[in-house]
Amino acid sequence: MSLTEAAHPAPTAALSRALNYARRNPATTICCALLLGFVLIAIFAPLLAGDPLRIDPAQRLKPPSDTAIWGRDHLGRDVYARAVYGTRVSMLVGFSVAVLVTILGVAIGIYAGLSHIGGAVVMRLTDAMMAIPAVLLAIAFASLMNAGLLTVIIAITIPEVPRMVRLVRSVVLGVRQQLHVTAAISIGTSGLPLVWRHILPNTLGPVLVQATYACASAIIASAVLSFLGVGLSPEVPSWGGMMADARQQFRIHPVLMLYPGVLLSLLVLAVNILGDRLSDALDPRKARRSSL
Repeated sequence: MSLTEAAHPAPTAALSRALNYARRNPATTICCALLLGFVLIAIFAPLLAGDPLRIDPAQRLKPPSDTAIWGRDHLGRDVYARAVYGTRVSMLVGFSVAVLVTILGVAIGIYAGLSHIGGAVVMRLTDAMMAIPAVLLAIAFASLMNAGLLTVIIAITIPEVPRMVRLVRSVVLGVRQQLHVTAAISIGTSGLPLVWRHILPNTLGPVLVQATYACASAIIASAVLSFLGVGLSPEVPSWGGMMADARQQFRIHPVLMLYPGVLLSLLVLAVNILGDRLSDALDPRKARRSSL
């Protein structure tokens, strides 16, 4: 057998395992395909749609046509183009917030779990922030800063960090009681070596799951802020802004609000289901129950 022939079974076996997994987990496969589709739409938006900002008053509220397959809004703008570019805004906000929340939440949570006095101070601050609804906090922060995409990301990240901090701190407190961590501390391991070798690997699973929930929450919050006219400029295409613009025409042209609403629901549903599946895969007890 030649080397090239010997190399063929590996890709074939990997493809077979992927197909078997897809058959056993259709919901996960569909959500992955949906999420991949949204990512591709966000990346290739300029190739998939025309100018989302072009105003043509003569075409206002026109039905679907060859030039605008989803029709025109009250200013004559292409609804399809605005929905496609709105995907880019939602995906960028969701993933950016998830990354920032993960970095800040893990760093602060590990500090709070390893420091007694500092942990008490941090937890009281997080309790105070979590006592206020996240959307209200986001609206308050967005109102204090200049309109823009960065403003929306920061305004949504700040209320989401306390949830990650509480989760990481609870995991760290449990890990500190394990024998291998106690042994490492007893021989003088501390600081970054302790965190990198023993603490951080044990927080990876819960953090990844919480990051997916933070991403979905950020997508919804960005739509709420856009719907209320806070954070993003009115001309920036976003799903929340599209639904806000379609309010007055809802009874006559309900599809103008239906298109962005369905896209928002599909994206959030896909992210949440993937988060649930990830939680099941990383939890040995759930995996054991599902296999019985």
